Amino acid sequence: MSFLLRLLKKIFGLSDSPADPKPAPVEETIPEPARRTVNRVLLIIYNPTMDAATGEKLTDQSGWQRPEDLVVGFSGDILQTSHGMASYEIVERIEVDEFPLLVDGFRYSPSLYMDALHGVTPPHQPEDADYHAILEEFNIAERIENNEIDEVWLLAFPYAGLHESVMAGKGAFWCNAAPLTQTSHISRRFIIMGFSYERGVGEMLEALDHRIESTMEKTFAKTRGDANLWARFTRYDKKNPDQAEVGIVHYAPNSERDYDWGNLKFVPSYCDNWLNFPDLSGAARQVNANDWGNGDIRLHHQWWQERIPHVAGRQNGIHNNWWQYIMDVNQVEV
Repeated sequence: MSFLLRLLKKIFGLSDSPADPKPAPVEETIPEPARRTVNRVLLIIYNPTMDAATGEKLTDQSGWQRPEDLVVGFSGDILQTSHGMASYEIVERIEVDEFPLLVDGFRYSPSLYMDALHGVTPPHQPEDADYHAILEEFNIAERIENNEIDEVWLLAFPYAGLHESVMAGKGAFWCNAAPLTQTSHISRRFIIMGFSYERGVGEMLEALDHRIESTMEKTFAKTRGDANLWARFTRYDKKNPDQAEVGIVHYAPNSERDYDWGNLKFVPSYCDNWLNFPDLSGAARQVNANDWGNGDIRLHHQWWQERIPHVAGRQNGIHNNWWQYIMDVNQVEV
């Protein structure tokens, strides 16, 4: 190339290299779908024989709820309130003809239990069930490792010593109870739910709701400010005046104290915006107990769960379907 040609190219900003190609158009990102989760459950029902002569069981004698009815009602509620994002499959049902072993080796007899139940004698102390004995008796660790089950439900009665929920496995964290010790050899985290057939489906939902609170608190533990959508979801008027959203399990948007789900006082709340998540731009409206069942525990908890985000996509690295974390705690970053 001649000196003159090189000089002209330099003056006019020309280049010897070919023109840069046009950048490829940016494809629109398709939001990842919301994943439906089906948890396989090992159901263990403690139903001791209370009268050896007649074979009468505690469920027969007590007049309490039928365990089967509770399981069906609870499972149906979660399928509905999660908008189809969460469901359960009972892979095995075991009925145990004895009282659970407690941590000090004590086990109630029928007569001792009825005395404690009716206040003749105080309940045994310490009152906690021996969870390690339960894990061993039902080979739960191996079944978790073999991917046969995802969680365990224990159905029992007052003074059985059960937590509403407790987590075990490697990396287990607080789940309305301290995680089970000596379970870090189990590679998957899993939850053991404790239900009572002396109570109803509403109390079962409450046990799950406290699991939800613990799980979502952990899920958002590393987020700050407006990015912490769980902190926003749980606002209630007493704590955040005129900024109520959905509240926490014990506090509806207008509650003045724990379990105050029947309060008729009106407060402004953004609770319905969560039905349109991730669009939270709607205006507040005046709400009171008429919106969530006038004090009915089951209706309030259904109302609360229905507003849990359950849609596609992510924000700040967290799925817009929170049920993925609630059902599979292995997805929670620890």
